[in-house]
Amino acid sequence: MKVAEMKKRSSSIIIVTGLRAVRGAALRFGGVLLGLLVLSTAEAHQQKNAVTRILFNENTGNIEVMHRFFMHDAEHAAGLIFGERQMLAESRESRELFSSYVINRFSIEAIFREGNPEVLSLSYVGEEVDGQFLWVYQEIPVQEDITAFTIENLALRDVWSDQSNLVNIERGGRIYSLTFDGSAEVLTVELDA
Repeated sequence: MKVAEMKKRSSSIIIVTGLRAVRGAALRFGGVLLGLLVLSTAEAHQQKNAVTRILFNENTGNIEVMHRFFMHDAEHAAGLIFGERQMLAESRESRELFSSYVINRFSIEAIFREGNPEVLSLSYVGEEVDGQFLWVYQEIPVQEDITAFTIENLALRDVWSDQSNLVNIERGGRIYSLTFDGSAEVLTVELDA
């Protein structure tokens, strides 16, 4: 009887030891997965890129400018710019303050067929939160005979040196793209008339 009890006890010890080893491995594996998740989440929050769409809208007769920022980046930058935390998702006042910052760091100079340049006086239309994005809107009535744009886009680039801003210009079924990164502050694009 003692031998049978000893075999039963030793097999119980082996099972318990095996379960502890499996549990330890699972905890270590779970820790690794949690660490990777935290790193990927932290990386996902700091996108440091924005997109601006400039649309020659034939339906409205306007040149529409739509700036899109990741909400997390915009809130983080707004806190740095204005010296206190800004709750852009909850506060229209904070969004308008951030919008003012954006429109003061973005400009379009149009070059006309005759060769004369003119800085476009874009009107502020508003802002909105759309999921994880903050949008800032501007517009101006379409000007005739525009052959090129010279664009300055410093939004968030004065906060982070690795910020990248893509500008897509849509006109007559074509898309022209400019990327503001590195030392690029002012770029020119020729537009087909």
